[in-house]
Amino acid sequence: MSLPAIAPASSASPSAVRSAAASQARFWDRIAPKYAADPIADLAGYEATLQRVQGLLSTQQDVLEIGCGTGSTALRLAPFTRSLLATDVSPQMIAIAQQRLAAQPSPQLRFAVADAEAEAFGHGAYDAVLAFNVLHLASDLDSALKQVVQVLRPGGLLISKTACLAEMNPLIPYLAVPLMRAIGKAPPVLCFGEQRLQSAMVQQGLQIVCAERHGTRGKDIRAFVVARKPG
Repeated sequence: MSLPAIAPASSASPSAVRSAAASQARFWDRIAPKYAADPIADLAGYEATLQRVQGLLSTQQDVLEIGCGTGSTALRLAPFTRSLLATDVSPQMIAIAQQRLAAQPSPQLRFAVADAEAEAFGHGAYDAVLAFNVLHLASDLDSALKQVVQVLRPGGLLISKTACLAEMNPLIPYLAVPLMRAIGKAPPVLCFGEQRLQSAMVQQGLQIVCAERHGTRGKDIRAFVVARKPG
């Protein structure tokens, strides 16, 4: 079963990637204030992920976060890094993140507007890349992971948490989400499971370090996967 509103995790042209990024930016700009105000649905699961990530970081590492949203997670994790560049495609999301940083200064942290699939962050510039709830929003999974591999230093980690929509009741990704997109309540998404996600990472040369689930409420479709770039 397939509908055009849910894209498979397949290759996209550079022009398609740029168009998708512009569409994503418009959507997230529009909902940024509500997104910033909404409470975390599974706070215990979120805290478990933060603790796990903190254990993988060190103050000797330069870290990049893609899809940082309004910056709440970056503010929590920055003290555990040497430097953290947190980026998002939405200028409005970054504007809210900047306000939060001004209220809670962190010398390690910097926010910037950037599209993870199109922007060059510098080859081999980072010891870790954080990708939380963002890979399923990419226009192309393989392109996003390729960019991650390019910016990682040898031995660097991709630390990700991803909604695997293919693990949901099919009525949700193939009926409910398209309807929500039609009325402007949902962005374009990719539909894949954890096996496809891990396979895509391996195809880009990454080595899977661990795969976990941290949710504490009902079925957890968010896969926490850590992968390493060979040293």
